[in-house]
Amino acid sequence: MRHRLNPIPEHSSSTLSPSKLLLALESRALFEWLATPLALPWLKRQCPLGDGHAVMVMPGLLAGDSSTAPLRRFLSTCGYQVQGWQQGRNLGPRAGVMAALQRQLRELQSASDGKISLIGWSLGGIFARELARLQPEAVRQVISLGSPLYGEPQTSTNAWPLYQHISAGHPADVERGDCAPPVPTTSIFSRGDGVVGWRGSVETHGAQICNIQLRSGSHLGLGVNPLVWWVLAERLAQAEHAWQPYNAQGLSRWLVSHYQPR
Repeated sequence: MRHRLNPIPEHSSSTLSPSKLLLALESRALFEWLATPLALPWLKRQCPLGDGHAVMVMPGLLAGDSSTAPLRRFLSTCGYQVQGWQQGRNLGPRAGVMAALQRQLRELQSASDGKISLIGWSLGGIFARELARLQPEAVRQVISLGSPLYGEPQTSTNAWPLYQHISAGHPADVERGDCAPPVPTTSIFSRGDGVVGWRGSVETHGAQICNIQLRSGSHLGLGVNPLVWWVLAERLAQAEHAWQPYNAQGLSRWLVSHYQPR
């Protein structure tokens, strides 16, 4: 399967990479990492417990399972069977990666005797999305975190030069579809993302789609942001056949809210 770059369906003219100022401010991810242990007692009190179904978490570009370990530990405490992607560092869509993920998904489904929820951070969200497209019968839902779903990567993300460097000479075996996969799909993004232009993270086409925006937050901190963990717990706790778009309640809507594309 060849790598295909699809423009965003409705916002191609505005799907631009974040400003250099936002990119420079990505260092604030450190504060998100530091805030997580402080927020854990609150999260454990407020987040709903899950039904025990299996969840696979996929890391971003150049990252491995160690980057998602805090998130996976948290989701385990919520009652889920959580697994990393087990592919080492995410070096892009190299030959064989999707085939390995498909085998892993089948094995996890067989072991857990149920459908799997897929979570992908940044480039990991592309893998999660396309894995669900290839094996929708095995996937319960897909949740992406700051993923470049649409737009030309040369102009919609500040990570393009790095991606070009590490993927040079390696054949690609994953493509980006021009709509959401045929399963419930949630995209979580931050308007303060300094790596991926947030408009390229907005799902606009699909039967069951939901876009959730953070008012602020870095790209490198999305996977450890306490607000993101709270939203993930809410998304995962929904009954399999009763999925609904996110509905922010009370004061939380000033920090994180449902985004309706025009």
